[in-house]
Amino acid sequence: MPVTSLGTVVAENAIRFLGHDTHQHDEPQLIHIVTGSALLLADGEEWRLGRQESVWLAPQVPHALRIEPGGLALGPTLTPDDLPRLRVQPLGVVPAITEVMTTVLGAAPGCAAEVRPFRLALGRVLRRISRQYFPVVLPTHPAVRALAREALCDHSATLELLAARHRMSPRQVQRVCLDETGLPFTRWRNRARMNAAVEHILGGGELTAAARAAGYATRAGLLRALSRESGIPVCALTADAVGALGGR
Repeated sequence: MPVTSLGTVVAENAIRFLGHDTHQHDEPQLIHIVTGSALLLADGEEWRLGRQESVWLAPQVPHALRIEPGGLALGPTLTPDDLPRLRVQPLGVVPAITEVMTTVLGAAPGCAAEVRPFRLALGRVLRRISRQYFPVVLPTHPAVRALAREALCDHSATLELLAARHRMSPRQVQRVCLDETGLPFTRWRNRARMNAAVEHILGGGELTAAARAAGYATRAGLLRALSRESGIPVCALTADAVGALGGR
């Protein structure tokens, strides 16, 4: 039997392989893509998720998940105190979350007493990475908001290309971004990318992987950008990035 067909063996677990229709929970929830890819619809917006990417949902967020054939996703609920910073908070790839979720699959906890240690472990990871290191907000203008989210996924796209895709001029985008976020577009994008890198680092990732996840060509490029924005010397970040960023 092909590996991609194994999800049909245990019928009661089929939701993990197919997804689910729109619903909501009274507790916060983590959506984690174990393998393959999926489309998450939450609060009226779409997020395309790849292998090992996660999204943290607040309570009462209507959402639906569509998993591509051969994929596997898990969606554990969390303790009431483990609330995300946003109603829908994309986390990207966080190695510490992947480690916990892989262990969940191997251990297959059943009763509440068995599930609780895993839920608490996820909470510890999420609290460690939940604070935005460099404060940024998404624009509220619909087209610029969509453009901004695309800019964080397509790291190579220039402002000119992004603006053309959304039928706007670069000047319009710059004006709206500055008015609604307080930052010029390029600095907003750089700060948001660095936040993704910091989350990766505080979540147990290596600097090279963090640079790649945030769209930096090299580890040195990420370190220079972090140093410029934070004021932390490159040597301190190189020696102990987690400690230098206040992660412990």
